[in-house]
Amino acid sequence: MAIPVSLIEDAIGWRRQLHAQPELGYQEIKTSGWVAEQLRAAGLQVHTGLGGTGVVGTLENGPGPTIGFRADMDALPITESGNPVWRSTQPGVMHACGHDGHTAMLVAAAKHLSATRRFSGTLHFVFQPAEENLGGARKMVADGLFELFPMSAIYGMHNWPGLPVGHMAVNSGAMMASLDAFEITLHGKSCHAAMPENGADPVVAAAQLILALQTIPARRLSPLASAVVSITQINGGEAINVIPETVVLRGTLRCLQADVRAKVREMIDAFVTTFTVPLGIEGRIEYLTDYPVTTNNAAEALKVRQCALSLLPAENVHWEVNPSMASEDFACMLEACPGAYFWIGADGATPSPPLHNAQYDFNDEMIGEGIALWSTLAEQLLPAS
Repeated sequence: MAIPVSLIEDAIGWRRQLHAQPELGYQEIKTSGWVAEQLRAAGLQVHTGLGGTGVVGTLENGPGPTIGFRADMDALPITESGNPVWRSTQPGVMHACGHDGHTAMLVAAAKHLSATRRFSGTLHFVFQPAEENLGGARKMVADGLFELFPMSAIYGMHNWPGLPVGHMAVNSGAMMASLDAFEITLHGKSCHAAMPENGADPVVAAAQLILALQTIPARRLSPLASAVVSITQINGGEAINVIPETVVLRGTLRCLQADVRAKVREMIDAFVTTFTVPLGIEGRIEYLTDYPVTTNNAAEALKVRQCALSLLPAENVHWEVNPSMASEDFACMLEACPGAYFWIGADGATPSPPLHNAQYDFNDEMIGEGIALWSTLAEQLLPAS
């Protein structure tokens, strides 16, 4: 599909503008306002405020099915260490995951499809807030996304370092892992560090618990099961000569199978509440975030693959690749509506820095390809009569 060069150039400019003005989850006021303005200017019906700062633009063009395309808008609490001309102007906030590019590409696709009208049916362009650990997709669903905007399927796209530009990947099942973010509180008895027998030491309990939790994927699960348990934060203690009363651990669990996820959660709970008892420590766990496995509907994934094959060489279209153990809250939309989530390559002449890295910057070589994929997918799924 030929996308006008002027539109691609505009989208690159928008992407860099968004990169320079990043906003954290549920704070995407300027970003969502800009998206709404662009969609209205292209002749779409626009609904704002869904899920807080979410935007839905609707483009109708005759009878036919109704489908949705989704892009995420939020940035991350990371200080940018790269130095592009369009470097973040917000201290401690940057687009380190490419949501600036996702937003720009979907706005451009909406404009292109509105101008060309080579489809028959209805398109909902869903711009989601707060993808980064804040559950923006779930909040949009809870606020009535699929009741207000009924659709037969919804699709999401993400750039993917490690895959070259001009390539894409999609699976008929799992694309990304579930996420359970948790906080473990270990409550003991404070005492002087020189007299540990007078207290109950939660620091020692924390050290043993961290190692014990690693036995779950290593020794309690089949090697064919997929699970990662990571403790990422440890907080406790104030004085160097005092055994603290409390230690708090935070971390995540990632799984690719729902039954494995349920089993591992049970084992983590058991470790926290019983493993520490002989040490005189009370353990409790609270789950902060939970996303399901990002699981594609097989039929919708095949449609995405067929679309990609019409645009790219067959060897550049990757089918049934290894899923990622990272997580994506688009999974919450896929729980409520059939659809598919796919990756497009981000690596140029040199490999891209990884997602969530302070050196990361969206590769603008992807912009034209992304617009073409969205536009072609719309035309193939909603064929003009």
